[in-house]
Amino acid sequence: MALVRLDKFLANMGVGTRSEVKNLIKSKKITIDDVIVTSPDMKIDLEHNIVKANGIVVSYIEYEYYMLNKPAGVISATEDKHCSTIIDLIKDSNKKDLFPVGRLDKDTEGLLLITNDGALAHDLLSPKKHIPKTYYAKVAGHMDAAVINAFKEGVDIGEDKPTLPAELKILNSNEVSEIELTIYEGKFHQVKRMFEAVGSKVLYLKRISMGNLQLDNSLELGEYRALTLDELKTLKEG
Repeated sequence: MALVRLDKFLANMGVGTRSEVKNLIKSKKITIDDVIVTSPDMKIDLEHNIVKANGIVVSYIEYEYYMLNKPAGVISATEDKHCSTIIDLIKDSNKKDLFPVGRLDKDTEGLLLITNDGALAHDLLSPKKHIPKTYYAKVAGHMDAAVINAFKEGVDIGEDKPTLPAELKILNSNEVSEIELTIYEGKFHQVKRMFEAVGSKVLYLKRISMGNLQLDNSLELGEYRALTLDELKTLKEG
C-alpha cells in the first residue's frame, strides 16, 4: 500500500478538518507507533503503522456503505447548486468520494445505496447482470391479470426493444391500486413509463429492494445507516 500524508489520512478518517488535524499535531495529541508526531506532512504506511489521536487508534477504512431511505424532493446526485442531494443527508462521513449507486427520481422515495466502492457499483448497475429492483407503488386505475401478463412479456415504452420481463404483484386493485413491481434493468423513468404504456399513471413510487438488499423499514425518510457485514456479504455474493 502506498504511503500517505498523515494529515490527509486523519482528515479522511473523520478525525477533523485539515486545520483541526494540524492543531492536534501541534498539541502533541497524535502518535505513530506511540511516538509523538510533530509534522503534518509525515508519510505513513497504513499496513504497518499504528496511528492514534488522543490515545485512540485511528483505523483505515477504504470503503463505506450506507443504506439510505431517500425522501421525495431530494435528488440522486453528489452536488447541485439548487437542490438538496442525497449526499447532503450523509452526516457521519468525511469521505469526499461517496456517490449513489444508481438514481431515483426526485419525487421517488426509498432504498438507495451510498458508497465509494466503484467496483461494487459497476457490478450492481451493469446491464448484463440484470440485478432485480423492486418497487412499491400506488397507480391510477384497476390492475388485473392482463397487466400482469403484459409486464411479464415486456412492454413497449418507446425504445428500440420492449422492456425485459417484469414481475407485477397486485396488492390491492381499486380506483387507486397498490402494487409491487420487480424489474431487471434501469431505463430512464422505467416504472412510470411501463404503467403509462398500459394506460395507468404512477401516483407514488418507493424502491424497497435492490439485489439482495432490502430497505430497513425502521429507517424514517431521510435516515440512513451503515450496511451490516451480513448485508454487504449478501449484496456482493448476489
